[in-house]
Amino acid sequence: MTQRTAAAAPVEAPPGPRHRVHRAWFVAAVTFVTITGAAAFRSLPGLFIDPLHQEFGWSRGTIGAAVSINLALYGLTAPFAAALMDRFGIRRVVAAALTVISIGSGLTVWMTAAWQLLLCWGLLVGLGTGSMALAFAATVTNRWFTERRGLVTGILTAASASGQLIFLPLLSWIVERHDWRPAAVTVSLTALAVVPFVWLLLRDHPADVGVAAYGAREFTPKPPPLTGAARRTLTVLSTSVRTGTFWLLAGAFAICGASTNGLVQTHFVPAEHDHGMPVTTAASLLAVIGVFDVVGTVASGWFTDRFEPRRLLAVYYALRGLSLLFLPMLLGPAVHPPMLFFIVFYGLDWVATVPPTMALCREQFGEDSAIVFGWVLASHQVGAALVAYLGGVARDVFGSYDVVWYAAGTLCAAAALMSLIVRRPVPAALAPAVP
Repeated sequence: MTQRTAAAAPVEAPPGPRHRVHRAWFVAAVTFVTITGAAAFRSLPGLFIDPLHQEFGWSRGTIGAAVSINLALYGLTAPFAAALMDRFGIRRVVAAALTVISIGSGLTVWMTAAWQLLLCWGLLVGLGTGSMALAFAATVTNRWFTERRGLVTGILTAASASGQLIFLPLLSWIVERHDWRPAAVTVSLTALAVVPFVWLLLRDHPADVGVAAYGAREFTPKPPPLTGAARRTLTVLSTSVRTGTFWLLAGAFAICGASTNGLVQTHFVPAEHDHGMPVTTAASLLAVIGVFDVVGTVASGWFTDRFEPRRLLAVYYALRGLSLLFLPMLLGPAVHPPMLFFIVFYGLDWVATVPPTMALCREQFGEDSAIVFGWVLASHQVGAALVAYLGGVARDVFGSYDVVWYAAGTLCAAAALMSLIVRRPVPAALAPAVP
């Protein structure tokens, strides 16, 4: 750790041409496009359930198992991917991830057995998308920006929602008109097409192009690669779990995943259908949530640069919980103004929690923050997976989703409290001297 710090000591920036637009913004743009494309890979499995069930006779549970493996690996791969980026560089890891996704998606065209689906869409695509999860955005933001980090985090987080808005209608149209195989090939070719784009335009560190990070007053040389990526990832985990801050952030983010991906994304459409609303109408409402998600996430990044992230998280979780408590009274056979208000309000809050959570990880864990956030993201996915399953169980047991909405609202109140009690780090000037 000492060697890395010494190697990365700030020096005077080398002379060079002044660019009107800082190179960091080009790197952020490439990252945005890459994450947007990754959303296509995550949108497709849900569209495969009915076609695969009809063609091969596989149970929906078997097909759902592949999606579950994908979700789990999406979360669990993220912290290791962040460490691999420190070891081999962002370009190599992202290019390799895109190649793995292309292979996994392309091989599904020839599959004839269920285990091949688990391998291709569960293992390969799960590993690939996990390597381009939010830990990728955190690594780029940490290296290339010292100012506007909250705004950049919000923009890169919104890329995933933007990708789903772009690709989900396109892929669903392909599946409906031309079967599922052309859609799988489309995803495979899209992933492969992005590889040269990433390789040519993405750079690992500002020092690679002879500039300081955006907002930095001094030029920082590129640190040497860190060996032992897996060991470092586990070491960072073993160190961070000894702090109460990690458990507060991970616990709150698990509730975030439970109340978004696990609950609303999975169970909103069937809940509305239980009340007589057509599935297509309910799915359209869910898509509208994604539209306002983009606006809310970018705005949250802007707020994170200006306000205390703990208080922002508390407000976000409290408002989300309040909206979920009212949701059972809004469900019905037709779209009405109160439901539209919920859609807009909830959409603005969907992943607004990401920028302040990343900011707290940076604040609390320093240069290890991208890896720590990867583990926090893993807890998000675990929470989502649990509620996706338990929500269905509750529907079977109670005959409605009401108890699920109320439980989620209560959990969000707990997440708001957890966010408020995260301790502020002790400033270096005030820290006790180490003998």
